Order: sequence, then C-alpha cells, then structure tokens
Amino acid sequence: MEENNGVDESAPIDPKLQEAENYKAQANEHFKKKEYVKALEMYTKAIELFPNNAVYLANRSLTHLRLENFGFAHKDASTAVTSNPYYLKAYYRRAAAHMALGRFKKALTDFEYVSSRQPNNADCKEKANECQKIVRRLAFEKAISVDVPDKTLAEIHTEFESIEIEDEYKGPRLENGKVTLKFMEELMQCYKEEKKLHKKFAYKILCEIDVYLRKQPSLVDITIPEDAKFTICGDIHGQFYDLMNIFKLNGLPSEKNPYLFNGDFVDRGSFSVECIFTLFGFKLLYPNHFFLARGNHESLNMNQIYGFTGEVLSKYTRTMSNMFTSVYNWLPLCHCLNSRVLVMHGGLFSQDTVTLDDLKNIERNRQPPEDGLMCELLWSDPQPQNGLGPSKRGVGTQFGPDITKKFCQLNNLDYIVRSHEVKDMGYEVAHDGKCITVFSAPNYCDTMGNKGAFITLNGKDMKPEFTSYEAVPHPDVRPMEYASSLFSMIQGGQA
Repeated sequence: MEENNGVDESAPIDPKLQEAENYKAQANEHFKKKEYVKALEMYTKAIELFPNNAVYLANRSLTHLRLENFGFAHKDASTAVTSNPYYLKAYYRRAAAHMALGRFKKALTDFEYVSSRQPNNADCKEKANECQKIVRRLAFEKAISVDVPDKTLAEIHTEFESIEIEDEYKGPRLENGKVTLKFMEELMQCYKEEKKLHKKFAYKILCEIDVYLRKQPSLVDITIPEDAKFTICGDIHGQFYDLMNIFKLNGLPSEKNPYLFNGDFVDRGSFSVECIFTLFGFKLLYPNHFFLARGNHESLNMNQIYGFTGEVLSKYTRTMSNMFTSVYNWLPLCHCLNSRVLVMHGGLFSQDTVTLDDLKNIERNRQPPEDGLMCELLWSDPQPQNGLGPSKRGVGTQFGPDITKKFCQLNNLDYIVRSHEVKDMGYEVAHDGKCITVFSAPNYCDTMGNKGAFITLNGKDMKPEFTSYEAVPHPDVRPMEYASSLFSMIQGGQA
C-alpha cells in the first residue's frame, strides 16, 4: 500500500489528517493479513475524512478488487483518477476493474496511459501487451465469425463416433450410449480416485445434454408433490469432494430424491470437470427430477479467467472447451417450484413490473449481456435498505426488501431463493424471509472458512429447512490451479 501520502513529516500534522493516516495504517495491516473486509472498513473511515484523497481511494479500490466488488473498485479508481490525474496507481486499479468486467479496450487505454508516463515500467508494459493480445484476439474472432445453421453438437462433431477406446481403459462406460445408475456410481468413484472419464464418453455426454437443454424453457416449472422432499443447492465452484459430501449427507439424486443446483458449478475449484460431468450425468439419468440453472460463471469470459477453460484444456481439448460454451448457453435461467418459489442464481430486477412470463420469454442462447433481465437473473444481489442500488459487481443491480416484496406480490410467490454470495453458515434469510441465499461451497477457495449449506423443503408447506456442513479434505491441488494470467491482473497486482 501507499505509505507516506506525500506528507512532510517535519511539518505539524493536521489532527484530522493524522486520524485519517491512522485509519489507513490500520487498513494496510488488515490488507497484508488478507482481512479485506476489515481493511475496507478502515479505508472507508479515512475516505469519510478526505473524500477526494486519491491514495485512500486507490487503496480501497484494490481492496474491492480482492473482494471481487468490481463495480465499487471501478468507481473508487475513477474517482481517484479525477481527484489526482497524476496518481498512476489509480489507473492500474481501474484497468484491473475493466478487465474483470470484460472491458478490455478500456483497460488497454489505462495501461497505455501509465506506460506513456512511465516508459521504463516493465510491469505495466507487460500488462499492456497482454491486454493488447486479448483485444486483437477478440477482434479477430469477431471478424472471422459467420452465421452457421443451428446444428446440435452431435451434428457438428460427427467424428466423435469413430473415437477408439483403448484396451487399457478400465473406467466407466456408457451403456448403449446412455447414462445409467451403474455408470454414475462408477463415474463418481473414478473421480474420487483422481482418474479421468474417457474422452469418447465425455463428448457423448455433452452432445446428449446439448440436445436435451435446447428443448427447455428459460424458466422451468417444477411440481413437488405434497409428501415429497426437494433439495436446492447453491454454488459448487469446482469443489467435487464437497459435492460428494452433499450426496453423502442428503442421499444420491433419484426420482424420490430430486435436486436443483442453482448455478456456478465450475471455476475456482480445480475439480470443475469432475463436478460438471457428475451434474450433467445425473441430469441425463433423471431429467424430470434433477435440475440445473445457469450461473454467471457458466459463461466464456468467467471460464477463461477463473480456471474452467484452463482445466478443460489440461484434461481434454480446446474442442471440448468450445462445446461447454455452447451447452452453457442453453442452461435454463430460473426455476419456479409449485408456482410459489422462484429460484435463480443472482437476483431481481431494475424494473418493477417483471412477470414470470417475461422470464419464460427470455432468449437465452447467448453469452450473458451487460444489462437486462438475463443479466440481472445471473448477477444481481440483495441489499438491506429499500430501493435499488448500484451493483458492487459492476453488473446487474442491488435490490432491497421492498423490491422483493413487490415482485413476490406481483407474481403470487411466497419467497425467492438465490445463490451467488458466500455466507458464513452457507445460507442467509433476508428481506423479511422473502429472499434466501444458499451457497454450497464450504471453505470457499480453501480460504474463506465458511460453511456450505443446502435447502430441503416439501411440496405441502414449501417451508425451507437448512443443513450446514464443513468442508471435507481434497487432493493436494490448490484452487485456481488452472486460472489464466488474467486473474493476477484482475487482482490488481501488488500494493
């Protein structure tokens, strides 16, 4: 962190400035210990005393970057640039926020400005070159892209049928090309032993799930019988061994034990391939009793940064990575349980007249846009105060208790369930019981110390019951093992 703030230490210190500097010093210590929430609090106290201090703002921007509050990080960095156009660290922070939001041209402009002011800054030059490569690659991909008939993956990739299975392969096999319970049991055991599903069967599962998902609506209606149990899980984020623990605690999926997994199956955790094939396998085995919703991390930009693309390239091929991108575009965006509970990954909307019919009519076969209903379903977050607020993420919106109440009244819903945020106990009940968050990745990224949770309810009263659980051990592969170099750039570099 910036330490002296340009203060002449021999001169008498203004008591107000001294107080602010003390807050900054405390924040710096918290930051070094990775206590980012505490650091944020201290930087905010300093900024309340000096709202236009570029150093305080840039430091808080970096803290927001570490917390992945990219919208707030961008706002602080931009304010710092306006307050002091010569303070180059602010441009670094803003560039990192732009990168996280997929705004690579704007990031490049900031990196190039710093390079022009500091031509011998090797780190900035490297970041500018990396960003330039991305901008050129995106421009090239756009230039060569052509409209193609809307063929299924199986129609496009007919060559997969001719793949030979080596004699030495002893892993799980599809039966007549279909997923069976025996296959799923063998697949999960295979993954527990850190082995790999043969590429022919992996390709086949992707082709089969592609055909199925194309037929689904953007909002899926689910009927839960009165005496039946139903389970909702939140983010898994590539934590395969914790996914196995959920099934141990709550039972394997079956027609009598249905599940809904509410997005963010992949990225960050380094067993995302194992998670996604397990989930896709159960979807094919129990199509009417196992449900999957799209999260904000089931998208190309997130996958390229946070590890899923790198993991697929390491374990399989570029072709398979592209197939996942296509399949994710067809995942449903939300589910409605017994016409009483709406489940989506992110949250509610900046418009106050959105109906369930509006959600059913969303054209979802695309990468998530930066605004609109699809974006907000995947990215929005609740806030404690009434009304709408700017998104801390820079995408979507933040919505208050009054927004949730009005949406539920308009659509005759009891409450909503969403995921998307780490919670200490794995869940949180907010907005007078009408907004529930569930997060199912315990000790997120091996650092957060949170519990995971899942929700169970029955069709009769739809009352949510919560089960929290601790993380279980996993093989010695660290989270973010497959993340790209973009991730370190988004973290904002060193303070």
